[in-house]
Amino acid sequence: MQGNFVANLAVSTLLTPLDLGVIVFILLLTFASVLYGHLRKPQNTNKFLDYMLMGRQLTLPLFVATLAATWYGGIFGVNEITFNYGIYNFVTQGVFWYIAYIIFALFLVDKIKSYQSVTLPQAVGQMFGERARKTAAVFTFFNILPISYVLSLGLFLQLIFGINLVPAMVLGTFIVCLYTAWGGLRAVVFSDIIQFSIMCLAVLIVAVMSVSTFGGIGFLRNTLPVSHFSITGGNSWLNTFVWAGIALATLIDPSFYQRCFAAKDGKTAKTGILICTFIWFCFDLCTTSGTLYARAILPDALPAHAYFLYAVQLLPSGLRGFFIAGNLCIILSTLDSFLFIASNTLAYDLLKDKFKNQVLANQIFFFIIGGISILLALFFEGSFKKIWFVLGSYMAACLLVPVMMGYFFPKKINGKQFVFCVWFSALIVTVWNILPRTGFLAEVEGFYIGLIVNIMCLGAILLKVKYGKVK
Repeated sequence: MQGNFVANLAVSTLLTPLDLGVIVFILLLTFASVLYGHLRKPQNTNKFLDYMLMGRQLTLPLFVATLAATWYGGIFGVNEITFNYGIYNFVTQGVFWYIAYIIFALFLVDKIKSYQSVTLPQAVGQMFGERARKTAAVFTFFNILPISYVLSLGLFLQLIFGINLVPAMVLGTFIVCLYTAWGGLRAVVFSDIIQFSIMCLAVLIVAVMSVSTFGGIGFLRNTLPVSHFSITGGNSWLNTFVWAGIALATLIDPSFYQRCFAAKDGKTAKTGILICTFIWFCFDLCTTSGTLYARAILPDALPAHAYFLYAVQLLPSGLRGFFIAGNLCIILSTLDSFLFIASNTLAYDLLKDKFKNQVLANQIFFFIIGGISILLALFFEGSFKKIWFVLGSYMAACLLVPVMMGYFFPKKINGKQFVFCVWFSALIVTVWNILPRTGFLAEVEGFYIGLIVNIMCLGAILLKVKYGKVK
């Protein structure tokens, strides 16, 4: 504790009528934007395409707002990593990802748009066939499950209202499912317009107020452990660079693909991603610096809660309510999008032939996926780093290289070979993670092993093709 800041605080005791009024106003404004988007829907349009991709009519402002807002729902997780490891968070959750975004914009957008698909698995199916589509759908589904965002929303409601975590997750997820299932991507995009603006201003206010109240980098260096200013944050280099591989999974991230498929044209998508990269850089600076101040002022707070508790005590009435609403916007803007994509993957890619009414199937699956995400959040024991590390590793290690081959070296491998490489790599990653390891091997993550096995499989296939043993 430092000054009047306390690590254990019932946030509800700080809320004034002005704070509550600001929060309610922003929530009403968000729901009004969803209704406005629905009223703007063209009458003579393909209902399924409008539900899934807003009729492929995303303009640049809408593209930037929805993509930028979608990427930060795990705010409590990012804060947890920063609290524990310092600028390691900015490197692993920031720098590595900026590189991946730029690669995506410059080298993949035009290739992706040429497929005119609805989902990432459908694009994979166009490259490698139906079995490959199903395989990609399985990995996409588990990667896009909004486990950490359901957990973030539960933690948020727990902090505000003091209710238990599980009921908080159930209540929050149910409400998000209702409005997103009703409006589809159009509801996601128009709510993101409001949420994007509020969340950016909220984290900027905390960063500015922190510097003006406590001073700049000198204060942090004098207060925080030296390891918090190390690139690895006390972790091994092998552990650190796993995040670089996970970041490259952006090249097969279904939310990026969805927005690209929904954009008016390739130029809109390409320019939009580059603009978003700059916005994300600024946003990361604000959240990382804010959490470092939280670590300095409230070193005994729970890592996932510290930034939030610090900010609500730092800010005056009114701005406090704005910050709380901003954090809620950060979570909702990602949770609704991930619920939507996971529902699409299940209904459209995995079980497409089972339903005549695709939109209705999507809407039903929203609530099923919400329930699955809550159960898995409990399974991972509420650890954000664990959730991202495990699920992101599988996607990056097993699916990334085969899909990139489909783009840059078309028809070099067939669907059967694609499926074998992906599943065999997944099996090896799983076995490696289960086996007891000591010494140096204990530092080698399953991601590295899966990626190496994947590349070796693909290399062997290409060599056999080259020398005429496989046709």
